[in-house]
Amino acid sequence: MSLKKRIRDENDARCFINSAVDEIKNKVKKGKVILALSGGVDSSVSSLLLKMAVPGQYTLIHINHGFMRQNESKEIIDLFKNRLKSSVVYVDESDKFISSIEGVSNPEKKRKIIGELFIRVFEKQADKIKGVTHLSMGTIYPDVSESKGVKTHHNVGGLPEQMNLKVLEPLRQLYKDEVRLVGKVLNLPPEILYRQPFPGPGLAVRCLGAVTRDRLEAVRKSDAILREEFKKSGLEDKVWQYFTLIPDYRSTGVKKGKRTFEYPVIIRAVNSSDTTECCIKKIPYKVLFVVTNRILSEVDGVNRVLYDLSPKPPATIEWE
Repeated sequence: MSLKKRIRDENDARCFINSAVDEIKNKVKKGKVILALSGGVDSSVSSLLLKMAVPGQYTLIHINHGFMRQNESKEIIDLFKNRLKSSVVYVDESDKFISSIEGVSNPEKKRKIIGELFIRVFEKQADKIKGVTHLSMGTIYPDVSESKGVKTHHNVGGLPEQMNLKVLEPLRQLYKDEVRLVGKVLNLPPEILYRQPFPGPGLAVRCLGAVTRDRLEAVRKSDAILREEFKKSGLEDKVWQYFTLIPDYRSTGVKKGKRTFEYPVIIRAVNSSDTTECCIKKIPYKVLFVVTNRILSEVDGVNRVLYDLSPKPPATIEWE
């Protein structure tokens, strides 16, 4: 059963902020918090709530797990430094994460491996800071509800049973549109407030099946091309979420008169308000044609581009 929305306007958002700040203060007391900062709106709003509730008692940590989009980690660090005047601890564990799921094809198993490794990496970082008692995450209600029967989210069902830190999730009862309204009241910069949703396991769940480094790089490059062309065509702010993914199967093609046996790239572009449902955004054929030509000429190992027209439900937004 869906949770009834609590935040309908800015007055509701202010009431929620006051309540969340009080709750964080009561839970943390004299302890310290590390925040798992992905750079998306959920973790970013959580960081502002921590700043209000326990200033001087929290540390923002961004883990590069190797499944980020092109140049994304650098963009996140720069954005927080220049726009929010907040320092972020950057940790590169990409080799560890990628190696941990090599040969793993089951999406649930992938998410759980990544979820547990996330916790262990954050626990290791917490050991470097005296007095850390809590790990804060930008968990929202759809993460919780979907983990009960649709798919495990790394920050909910993917968490290990034994943890050294208490979990702090101030947004756990909110939908995405509610979080954005809270962020607006908190004056979160638009480039963060309206940043595209991105799954916690990142490109690991867009490289379908067993992740390989070559397909992972192909997903990253094709996604960058899609985002670049959407920006050029003015679609960047008109489509709620758009990305590419590559399944673990190949098809016959032809390049320069010779047979190829390579992967397809699938484009997904949807509109949604709270992630519980989505509809398909109609993309001009001219844009799709340009994107297709660029992907086929610039991305190694692919020979087809497909366009997913499935709404949610019955499909989900992500494929894994």
